[in-house]
Amino acid sequence: MTILGDIFILIGSLFLFLGSLGIFRMPDVYNRLQAGTKATTMGAMSLILGVGFLNTGFLVKSIVIVLFIVLTNPISSSTIARASHKSGVPLVKKSVVDVCKDNVKKGEV
Repeated sequence: MTILGDIFILIGSLFLFLGSLGIFRMPDVYNRLQAGTKATTMGAMSLILGVGFLNTGFLVKSIVIVLFIVLTNPISSSTIARASHKSGVPLVKKSVVDVCKDNVKKGEV
């Protein structure tokens, strides 16, 4: 269990580090949000499961926290992206397609 916990913590740390680089390097809010969400989801889940494996008394709590992250993180990032788009935060000029643009005209977003 100790080796498995250490591996999960290492993987989670790597994901969080790469996500922070993605947030630093991406050109606009929408790309940063995507990089941060994926890294936070995978990184936090791996770290929390690693702690659960290292201390088996926290394993059930760790699994519940991971399920909470899986359910809430995509919803929160979608909400932030939608609010950014509705408030007029522009896409980077290199962006090719604005999928939400047509939905805003229809009143769906």
